[in-house]
Amino acid sequence: MTKLIHRDISWLSFNHRVLQEAKDISVPLLERLKFLAIYSSNLDEFFRIRVANHRNLARTNKSTLKDIDYSPIQILKEIQKISNQHQKEFSRIYEKVLIPELKKTGIQIVSWKNLDKEQVEFVDTYFKESLLPFVQPVLLVGKKIKPFLNNGALYLALHLQSKEHTESAPVPEYAIVKIPSDHLSRFLELPAQKPDVRQILMLDDAVRYSVRLIFPGYNIMDTYSIKLTRDAELYIDDEYSGDLLLKIKKSLDKRNVGIASRLAYDRSMPKHFLQYLMQVFEIEEFDLLPEGRYHNNADFFKFPSYNLNFLKDPELPPIHISELEYTESIFSKIREKDYLVYMPYHSYESVIKFFEDAADDPDVSHIKIIQYRVARISRIMQAIQKAVKNGKHVSTFIEVKARFDEEANLKWGEELEKSGVTVYYSMPGFKVHSKLALVRRLEDGKPNLYAYLGTGNFHEDTAKTYSDFGLFTSDKKIVNEVARVFNYLETKQRPHQPFEYLGVGLFNLKEKFISLIKRETENARKGKKARLILKMNSLQDEEIIQYLYEASQAGVKIKLIVRGICCLVPGQKNLSENIEAISIIDRFLEHARVFIFHNDGNSEVYLSSADWMTRNLHFRVETLFPVLDKDLAKVITDCIQIQLNDNVKARILNAKMNNKYRKNNEEIAVRSQTETYYYIKRREEKIPKPEPII
Repeated sequence: MTKLIHRDISWLSFNHRVLQEAKDISVPLLERLKFLAIYSSNLDEFFRIRVANHRNLARTNKSTLKDIDYSPIQILKEIQKISNQHQKEFSRIYEKVLIPELKKTGIQIVSWKNLDKEQVEFVDTYFKESLLPFVQPVLLVGKKIKPFLNNGALYLALHLQSKEHTESAPVPEYAIVKIPSDHLSRFLELPAQKPDVRQILMLDDAVRYSVRLIFPGYNIMDTYSIKLTRDAELYIDDEYSGDLLLKIKKSLDKRNVGIASRLAYDRSMPKHFLQYLMQVFEIEEFDLLPEGRYHNNADFFKFPSYNLNFLKDPELPPIHISELEYTESIFSKIREKDYLVYMPYHSYESVIKFFEDAADDPDVSHIKIIQYRVARISRIMQAIQKAVKNGKHVSTFIEVKARFDEEANLKWGEELEKSGVTVYYSMPGFKVHSKLALVRRLEDGKPNLYAYLGTGNFHEDTAKTYSDFGLFTSDKKIVNEVARVFNYLETKQRPHQPFEYLGVGLFNLKEKFISLIKRETENARKGKKARLILKMNSLQDEEIIQYLYEASQAGVKIKLIVRGICCLVPGQKNLSENIEAISIIDRFLEHARVFIFHNDGNSEVYLSSADWMTRNLHFRVETLFPVLDKDLAKVITDCIQIQLNDNVKARILNAKMNNKYRKNNEEIAVRSQTETYYYIKRREEKIPKPEPII
């Protein structure tokens, strides 16, 4: 009986669910291409981080390996096997399904071999004017010439034969040419052969066609695309001395020159050519990943849509919370009661208004915020910069170890410091992942606090596609503890008082989760009704999983909604038979963390920034917070129940990891994201709307 699934094998199963969306005929055609892009982008990051880590472990000495409970080599082989299977499926979906379906709509992806005379002239001109400065051809002479391949860049590997070749005078037989997709569009729109047909030539094929002009003295025997992925881990030593910011800046410069963690190559490449490239670039067997003719398929995010909106998801305009957005002061409303926002169903305007009102309000004295990931153009950041100009004391904690956002966060930190914002940076040894903001306002001569607590980042762009809850509150039980979190981040001094209502990473977060699970377990043992409904992105922590298994064995009914990694195995007899688990992949990224505890009929609802990963529960400052308003708690419970009823986009999680769609016997299809949108819309329409401010 399998008790635990390795986290990276489970992750591959998650990414396969993303790939399933690309072949789901109910998904609009251009959205299916987008899911190919998401799948590819996910896989690139996975190889740059997780696979690179396993490769490093595989090369280390035996004394180091005794501290880990799995074989890195075995995991690498399993990852390679599963990835190969998925890549074959990817190619089938793209070549056999999506390209023919695009053709039916008048969008043709054409081969360079089928260009007409006008198009040949167009491509030749394009090569001379646009491609030539970027292609960077390199002849590979024997095994001595080892060109450096940029991380994630596309290249053509060429098999050449000299037109003057003689047996007594051997010549180079191989070359590398860059496909400059980092400078030019991957999709070259050709002069159409018919007015109602749009024809696209992949940039890769434009280079394939043009290489004869780069190597005029050679016959081009074959061309195959390749891509090298490099280790992206920063490997920063988190000792409690030295300049952490300086270390990160230096490490960022090295990220794109790390050792190879994957060579993606055209699976039609002959063995002799592949072996030659392995020797030239010092690649090992478990670094290889055969793919189709094209790599870097994350570029499909930018596939031309030609304004064919019927090939995209129908719009779901964000629903406005009129009480907050149209009031003169958002704080007067939050003082009366708590408010819940659920992006992207709700508009993000209320969150932005929280900061913009704070910046302009003469009674606001302090604003505090935690930045983990921030939009490139951010009204929230503009508001806190304006607040400083208006005489407020503004402080922000910036987590510069947010992977792949390190550089952006450093730039924001520098810009905010120049504006007069007090900036606190990453702490050694752990990340700060909480999503908190706090405003101090003087009212009748007394200071009052207002807080926003969320499951997602302060990011205007992702708020349009990530599903996250946020809570506005002035409840002293909550805001006073939020203030203690900020005091800790700013002073590095542990709070004198324990956290009672919040669960906070490094203090009581994991213990609070465990105590809530154990309470349900004890209730079940006493014959009381006991139930857990848990929604998160990832479930991996072994200790937490063991407590869930014990709860299941005691009779607690557990329902899990896990988008990504799920190391727990549901439905195992005498272990987890009372645990059911589903995963929902749809147009919006399920990102909220919700934890509902039955508590013998007096249910408690919590939201959190934390997944149940060991890293989140042990090495991050995360926040768990209760939703004390019963009406808002019911809204969250209703939304989660809608997800549990999903019979369109929900997949069953099990030991086989076969990602079967969950089908109910009911005649009515329940697509939870669509149902949630209309649930929120109906609810907001019942709330009286104030007169808009003139």
